[in-house]
Amino acid sequence: MGKIKVLDELLANKIAAGEVVEKCVSVVKELVENSIDAKSTNIKIELLESGVKEIKVTDNGIGMDREDALLAFSSHATSKIIDEDDLYAINSLGFRGEALPSIGSVSEIVLKTSTGEVGSVINIKGGKLIKEEKGDARRGTIVTVKNLFYNTPARLKHLSSLYREYANIVDYINKIALSHSDIAFSLSNDGKVSFITNGSGNQLKVINEIYGVEVAKRMIEIQADNDDYSISGFISYPEITKSNRNHLITLVNGRVVRNIDLNKVINDAYHTYKPDDKYPVVILNIMVDSSLVDVNIHPAKLDIKFSKFEELKELVKEEIRAKLKSINLIPNVDSSKLKEEPSYENVSLNIERLIEESKEEYVSKEINYNLDIESNQIKEDSNKVPELYPVGLVKGTYIICQNELGMYLIDQHAAQERINYEYYLKCLGEPKCRSIAMLFPLNIEMPNNEYLIIKENLTFLEELGFEIDEMGINTLVIRSHPTWLPQNHEEAAIRRIIDLIVTKEKDFNIEKFNEMVAISISCKMAIKANENISILEMENLINNLRKCNNPWTCPHGRPTIVFYSNYELEKIFKRAM
Repeated sequence: MGKIKVLDELLANKIAAGEVVEKCVSVVKELVENSIDAKSTNIKIELLESGVKEIKVTDNGIGMDREDALLAFSSHATSKIIDEDDLYAINSLGFRGEALPSIGSVSEIVLKTSTGEVGSVINIKGGKLIKEEKGDARRGTIVTVKNLFYNTPARLKHLSSLYREYANIVDYINKIALSHSDIAFSLSNDGKVSFITNGSGNQLKVINEIYGVEVAKRMIEIQADNDDYSISGFISYPEITKSNRNHLITLVNGRVVRNIDLNKVINDAYHTYKPDDKYPVVILNIMVDSSLVDVNIHPAKLDIKFSKFEELKELVKEEIRAKLKSINLIPNVDSSKLKEEPSYENVSLNIERLIEESKEEYVSKEINYNLDIESNQIKEDSNKVPELYPVGLVKGTYIICQNELGMYLIDQHAAQERINYEYYLKCLGEPKCRSIAMLFPLNIEMPNNEYLIIKENLTFLEELGFEIDEMGINTLVIRSHPTWLPQNHEEAAIRRIIDLIVTKEKDFNIEKFNEMVAISISCKMAIKANENISILEMENLINNLRKCNNPWTCPHGRPTIVFYSNYELEKIFKRAM
């Protein structure tokens, strides 16, 4: 007798569940996506013990009749696609027909559903039909999943802590709510509501619910399109950053997806606007013909492949760059963040405010959703530093300036770094620049492997303006160098350039190389902290900074200027309350 056998359907579903249902958030994701596909406008998610004990999803969608309710727990049963051609134009979130049977095989499920007529109640345990009966006529569906992984103890054992499981669910609900701002979402755990949206269709309101009003106010709206893609959404000011990439949220045709290459494009668009180890908050909506994307890569349907991906990357990069260049990015100092001593009057007012707020339901409480995301943007010459008049220097580091709007502090080192960086980057981009002979040629001896790498890139160095000869074994003689090298620091700059070529041997790219050289040299040649400069030197520094393409940050992403408005100054000194 042959050794190969067809697996029992229940066992096959358990195996499939290993791909579809990895943790509690997997169940929530599949059930919520089914609700969205069912044209729901209100979706309520209720958890017990972070979903380990119970997950309940209630919607007001189109519901199912008895026949479809029973068939929904069969493998590969779906209403989303009919034939193979449909795989190349998927317009729904779900389409595999694996979710419900996979979930049902490792849990206890109660499904209550109705199209608005006689309802159906289906009980499934471990993949087997336990009970079927008539239910009420409420239009929509309620799915209750209990005791997840009760019959697969090994998987139950490897669930994360309740805190982590809940955090994963909150993260997913945040993103799906951003993706479908026209749907009202509610999430609670052990009876406590933690997240709620009103389904108004305003994505900025959802951002406010997730990140708070201060972040929502510091978001920039984007919108652009080309022949194949249309993008929209919000990007944060460079000062609003997070420690990980999780807040680079990409939504494609209403689907929450992940694409490492696209995240890199988004992050690279902020290059020199923020520190390299920080990441912006970005909500990017991408609308594209479904035939140009492939979501059928993994059962979780998070990974996605794009056709004409280069066109999409260029569109995203150019739009983000254009928006960042078009606005004033000087951070404002908010005096309300400054701590003050409590007074009996303040305590009394706070108590009254809390009593008033407690009278309102959470759902109806408004926090002023009419957010003015352009309140700090200067319309005229918004990408230029305003006219500033220096009046002094603090700690040999920060230039104090003023104009009719208020007071400015300029970090002289960061500002000089930005000026130097743009100058050197321009010089490096013009290879036919002038050279100057060295009074004493510079001999550089190096290991054999590094010598071979430099020899391979000699043409590139000569185009930059270097005159280089070989002498002896593994030794180069630098006889002339480009005139833009920092005066009195030529040798250090030359050695730094050679080191960068060696270290970037495997992925050497002229554009990236020029960037690294410009950053490295600009930092070394900038005015240092604790270095006093005259008023005339301050004026020259400010004038040069105003000529920069991005005067707001140094090449490392630190701010060059901060701003205290007249009003904020008066608040600090209690002249305004």
